[in-house]
Amino acid sequence: MKFVVDPEQTSLFISLAAITFNPLAWNIVARNEYRNHTITKLFGGNTRYGCYFLAVLIFSFGMVRDALYHQALADQPRSPGLLPAPFDTVVPAVLFFLGQLFVITSTWALGITGTFLGDYFGILMDHRVEGFPFNVLRDPMYVGSTMSFAATALWYERSAGLLITLYVYIVYTIALRFEGPFTDMIYAKRAEEQKRKSS
Repeated sequence: MKFVVDPEQTSLFISLAAITFNPLAWNIVARNEYRNHTITKLFGGNTRYGCYFLAVLIFSFGMVRDALYHQALADQPRSPGLLPAPFDTVVPAVLFFLGQLFVITSTWALGITGTFLGDYFGILMDHRVEGFPFNVLRDPMYVGSTMSFAATALWYERSAGLLITLYVYIVYTIALRFEGPFTDMIYAKRAEEQKRKSS
């Protein structure tokens, strides 16, 4: 097995930049929305339209990020033998299937507003989702996405893809340190307000 990465390919760094941009941008935009309601104001005060608009942006930029990742892999040298046969096809196929399963089922469980930062718009869920895949993983969407990155790297036999996947994991871990506590704060604030109203 040869672990080969070509650091002179610009597409590698463009892919890393896109991976960094997405969670960073959405965290900044969502926090601004929570504090200033900028997107909601653009839609005449309709929080749902604002959230749907952000959902389209997040989804679209996610597609661009994935396309840039595939381009980065295409520009990198192959590393035959990352996994021995038949694991070289079985492992990435299973990884990709499970990764997409986690992403799709978590989106289904949360709905559009739950998936795409609706809580920052004031669209809060009645209770915490505890069914699949949240009964298996705390952050199934991020885990599933990371698994899909790894699966793609293994399928196309690109060492650089595994390094990018490690970077994805690091970026998502950092993003969760900001997202998790802020979301918890939003729901804690609602609980306090409900308690105040009922007393």
